[in-house]
Amino acid sequence: MEKKQSSSAVGKMNGVDFSDLAYESGFGNSFSSEAIDGALPPGQNNPLVCPYGLYAEQLSGTSFTCPRKLNQRSWLYRIKPSVTHEPFKPRVPSHGRLVGEFDKSNSSTTPTQLRWRPLDIPDLPTDFVDGLYTICGTGSSFLRHGYAIHMYTANKSMENSAFCNADGDFLVVPQKGRLWITTECGRLQVSPGEIAVLPQGFRFDVSLPDGPSRGYVAEIFGAHFQLPDLGPIGANGLAAPRDFLTPKAWFEEKSCPGYTIVQKFGGELFTAKQDFSPFNVVAWHGNYVPYKYDLSKFCPYNTVLVDHGDPSINTVLTAPTDKPGVALLDFVIFPPRWLVAEHTFRPPYYHRNCMSEFMGLVYGGYEAKADGFLPGGASLHSCMTPHGPDTKTFEATIARGNEAAPYKITDTMAFMFESCLIPRICPWALESPAIDPDYYQCWTGLRSHFSSEVKDNVSFEESRNGQH
Repeated sequence: MEKKQSSSAVGKMNGVDFSDLAYESGFGNSFSSEAIDGALPPGQNNPLVCPYGLYAEQLSGTSFTCPRKLNQRSWLYRIKPSVTHEPFKPRVPSHGRLVGEFDKSNSSTTPTQLRWRPLDIPDLPTDFVDGLYTICGTGSSFLRHGYAIHMYTANKSMENSAFCNADGDFLVVPQKGRLWITTECGRLQVSPGEIAVLPQGFRFDVSLPDGPSRGYVAEIFGAHFQLPDLGPIGANGLAAPRDFLTPKAWFEEKSCPGYTIVQKFGGELFTAKQDFSPFNVVAWHGNYVPYKYDLSKFCPYNTVLVDHGDPSINTVLTAPTDKPGVALLDFVIFPPRWLVAEHTFRPPYYHRNCMSEFMGLVYGGYEAKADGFLPGGASLHSCMTPHGPDTKTFEATIARGNEAAPYKITDTMAFMFESCLIPRICPWALESPAIDPDYYQCWTGLRSHFSSEVKDNVSFEESRNGQH
């Protein structure tokens, strides 16, 4: 199990000090933050001359005419504007394993259940950008609709370079090793057991204070994550807005000859040179920001009498579509929690779903799979593909019978990216040495328990009324 480090951990990397991290609190808030008092212009966004001779620059995450309640934008006050760079050129060598538009030329479909073992960390020096590769996805970043699911393995920090994703928002789930992420709004420390959202267009770099690192990334095109509606649950529960943390303003002013901006655009990488750090934002205000969230703060809801609840009750963030209740992508977690249902098969039930489900495991085990699903691994069950508990889990659950006492699932953090869109799978994912060709065998031991004879079964009603 990866132990989560305190946000106040002391350290420096690439000359950036992460010993004094400070955050603003709240989801969807409009924040104001300045690293130097008085750096924010009073009363307006872009005065003729900004305080301290800074440049005003707006970063828009939605169209200008988007309804006010949906509009996302921030104003950045920086030492030099981000436009000050040489022309972009295709990156050489090209990456080759990032996809921003999915079709038959670069991906394929299969209804077969798929599972991957954890990939080894590479031996050659590999940073976050080079270690990022697409597993599956659908749609098009050009058409602003769809998603991609990536994984990353890395062993070195980014040096004299920053990454910018023009295609969509990244939701990063580290599984091994902390990430020190420097953004234009400030610095984030993200440990296994936490997540970070890096919105479209922000420049950032990733340092690895613990060395080798591995994790998952969901990318959404043309949408942003929001908190799910709580409906009958009421006003509280699941992920609380106050537990989402946004970095406070922090900047560096230094000459950086040959500094490289790596831009992801349509799934391809381009580079441009400049002579200064992009993290030169002295102050900023707005509601379009990177943020992090500690998954241990999630307040789960669950069954308290009968039946297993749908996984939607564990939704942390959602990117909705135009259809009410239908998600482009949900981020769902399966955290430590009590199981108390009576007369109920408590693990997840056998299921076919119009949604497609990609699962990962940060640490511990997963309640529906006794073997084979490992931390750092993944599985994919696409639209209407049957899935559910493996043979060992089913038999062990049945053996406990109706007298099983309430028990708590501990030391685990599994998650799911769930989408209404059917994913196409990249060839390197299907050909990966980490793919488990025997995944299907975890169900082949399931045997028939059927008998046409009436058995002395105790019904729920009889159990509840004490008639047995």
